[in-house]
Amino acid sequence: MSFYILNFFRNDYYGYLDYIVYTLLTLIPLLIIVAFFTLIERKVMASIQRRKGPSVVGIFGFLQPFADGLKLVIKEIIFPNKANKFLFVFAPSITLFLSFIGWSSISLDLNTQILNLNNSLLYILVVSSLGVYGILLAGWASNSKYALMGSLRSVSQMISYEVSISLVIIPIILFSGSLNLNKIIYTQIKTIWFFFPLLPLAIIFFISILAETNRAPFDLPEAEAELVAGYNVEYSGIAFAAFFLGEYANILLMSSLFVIFFFGGMDIGINFFLFTGSFFNILF
Repeated sequence: MSFYILNFFRNDYYGYLDYIVYTLLTLIPLLIIVAFFTLIERKVMASIQRRKGPSVVGIFGFLQPFADGLKLVIKEIIFPNKANKFLFVFAPSITLFLSFIGWSSISLDLNTQILNLNNSLLYILVVSSLGVYGILLAGWASNSKYALMGSLRSVSQMISYEVSISLVIIPIILFSGSLNLNKIIYTQIKTIWFFFPLLPLAIIFFISILAETNRAPFDLPEAEAELVAGYNVEYSGIAFAAFFLGEYANILLMSSLFVIFFFGGMDIGINFFLFTGSFFNILF
């Protein structure tokens, strides 16, 4: 009996250890990727505008994201007058938390991920839908009409384009016969990338995720001319950094879902036109 009890706790310990390792292997690279993603974006914008961009901190400006992160960490958080301090701090925290836990169902292969849920697609939709609460609370708790107007515009745009995202996902569920992301990937490995039979839906999904993440040309909620960056106008320091990290982590999450839905996830070496009847295998 003692042997079975000891073996039970040993297995339980290793199970928790695996969760810790998988979590660290997901979050740490995600933070690094987000940092360099902002650097690449600034480099591309500088090239379009015929200027150098970040080029001082580190070789070719590669250390600029870490300098910006350090600056935001050591800066003071300024609370507006008559602002709800609890909700003011809670809003960026819940936004960052939700953007990170959405990655728990994303894996680099079919066997390594934090959560392998049967309804992982539904889980990601629920987590992404809850992200609007952080933005709405940020605008309301700031006690600023500009922040409130910016948050309402952001929330209305995010909710409206979630409808189109959900409608696009329905054919993908029907083609794969499952709500599990690994099953969706496995179906494309055995047949064909969904990008080819579902090309119009792939275009709609791409446009929808641009609007969902408030990227150009759907960055109207920021409205820099009159709202001065929208819902986060009153935030500074680490609180602003939390919104910043959450926004870019959500951009990468949506991009990963686009690859999973239409390009077979991590399966980039599949000869998708090897069999001419592969498309009919999906349908029948």
